[in-house]
Amino acid sequence: MKMQIIVSLLTVAVVFSALGVVYSKHQSRRLFVELNELQQQRDAMNVEWGQLQLEQSTWATHGRIEKTARNKLGMKQFEYEKVVIVKP
Repeated sequence: MKMQIIVSLLTVAVVFSALGVVYSKHQSRRLFVELNELQQQRDAMNVEWGQLQLEQSTWATHGRIEKTARNKLGMKQFEYEKVVIVKP
């Protein structure tokens, strides 16, 4: 009788242990899939960041800024002959 109880308890322990291993493996695979998806998102964001930096450097060139200043703001380069220095 005592031996049957011990065998039954060990059988239950083995079953629960096996279920724990299956659950752990399932969680591991799920987390690995999530990790891969996040890495793909990271890579896509890195590509987009590089493109945005390139676009920013294009918009911030001196020639573009000067052209915009002349066309939209009506600015022009100053003439040295017209510069007046005021002394205190």
